[in-house]
Amino acid sequence: MNTKEYNKTVEQFADKVYRFALSLTGNKHVAEDIVQDSFERLWINHGDIAFDKARSFLFSTAHNRSIDIFRKDKRMVDTDNFRAEVSISVDQYSDLKEVLHNAIGQLNDVQRSVVLLRDYEGYSYQEIADITGLNETQVKVYIFRARQFLKQYIGTMQNVL
Repeated sequence: MNTKEYNKTVEQFADKVYRFALSLTGNKHVAEDIVQDSFERLWINHGDIAFDKARSFLFSTAHNRSIDIFRKDKRMVDTDNFRAEVSISVDQYSDLKEVLHNAIGQLNDVQRSVVLLRDYEGYSYQEIADITGLNETQVKVYIFRARQFLKQYIGTMQNVL
């Protein structure tokens, strides 16, 4: 990859990687750091990475970096929950986006990553497997279980509306 292709990659994927990192971490500043790290690693390895593989490399790096951050934080503070459970009365609540955001926040790290990559970013099962280091069958199982949890958490649409 040359400098022109790298700059094009930054223009095309910076916002998408940021949204992905933000949805994984829930912290604007941490997400910005993850994006910066991802593009820094892309630049360091730009001679070894083909332009058409840059997107996958960026999302893989962002995914791995967010997992590293979660693991580090978990070791440092084992009594605090990073995603506080919010009890909502679904039958009296009408902001579906916030309910969905809270529901996604309840998923474990792997399930959240695969659901976001599949449903928000539109990656194929094989691409998600490449990004996360799982095999394609595991990706399908994690997505299925995550969607089952989300359906159960959110309940029926009548309760949300």
